[in-house]
Amino acid sequence: MHSLRPGRYRKSLSAIRPAALAAAFSCLPILSTGSAQHGTTAVSPNPRPVSPPPPYRVVHGWPDLPVGELLGAVAGVGVDSRDNVFVFRRAGRVWASAELDTIPIARTTVLLFEGRTGTLLAAWGEHTFGMPHGLTVDREDNVWLTDVALHQVFKFSHDGRLLLTLGQRGVPADDSAHFNRPTDVAVARDGSVYVSDGYGNSRVMKFAPDGRFLFQWGTKGSGPGQFDLPHGLALAPTGNLYVADRSNARVQIFDSGGSYLREWKGPALGRPYGIAVGRDGTVFVVDGGDQPDAPPDRSGVVVLGPDGSVLERFGRFGNYDGQFALAHDIAVASDGSVYVVDITGGRVQKFVRGAR
Repeated sequence: MHSLRPGRYRKSLSAIRPAALAAAFSCLPILSTGSAQHGTTAVSPNPRPVSPPPPYRVVHGWPDLPVGELLGAVAGVGVDSRDNVFVFRRAGRVWASAELDTIPIARTTVLLFEGRTGTLLAAWGEHTFGMPHGLTVDREDNVWLTDVALHQVFKFSHDGRLLLTLGQRGVPADDSAHFNRPTDVAVARDGSVYVSDGYGNSRVMKFAPDGRFLFQWGTKGSGPGQFDLPHGLALAPTGNLYVADRSNARVQIFDSGGSYLREWKGPALGRPYGIAVGRDGTVFVVDGGDQPDAPPDRSGVVVLGPDGSVLERFGRFGNYDGQFALAHDIAVASDGSVYVVDITGGRVQKFVRGAR
């Protein structure tokens, strides 16, 4: 654990004004597929107030990195109970081929920023991870991390003490004791743990709080309850599980027992990479775009009501403040601030509502 005192910090590119945000997709319906007949129906948008809330804007100069520091490729983001922000970075490690390097990254990979100011509070995770991917902070402020090179899921204390390891280091498999490039974690109120597994296995697994395997569901495919790269997870206040089914360009919704309920899919949603849920049940999805060999592309954040109606969209493809090269993961603080990590752009950005 490395605690870092506030010192001299280098400001971000606060002098650069962002390009205009993408036009809001206010109240556009996306498609929801029912579980009974698997029929597809358009979701009616919720009535909106006469005066809509102000749009999200990027906070320039957040975070405030120490002089000489770069984030590099950041894969995961989460918020603790004090609205401080964890990010999970690759610290120079590159996913350049099918064979991933399992030699532990020497630099710190987990950074903690103060949510209000962006000051770097702590850094840990050196000599531990091969290819960082997903990050989740549970209700007790434990930090859950997935590593797609090591095929493992880790539970750490808030200050970086290892508490639990799931999976066998460097051994991919499809049984109940192994993963094949797991992508994300969601932790329920009762402490049970969902893991999206992931790049190699098209399934979601559920574990007891002590790490004991309970059950799994999902196979490769595009039908209800099937997956093609389940990439992100989030839990609704009701206990239902949202799965960002990336290569199928949809969000699937399941109950706590893994039963399929419905899905959201449509052009307004894009290709979901990560997903988060606010306290009021509002859903935030990062659209990572299609990643062609050359632009144009798209990337941004889609805000949805609990019924799947698209309330707005902010951000777009680009490399200025408020834009994303590849929005990879998202987290929402209790104060409503939204944090997005851009894995290709090598940064984390904070968004809030209101005038500048």
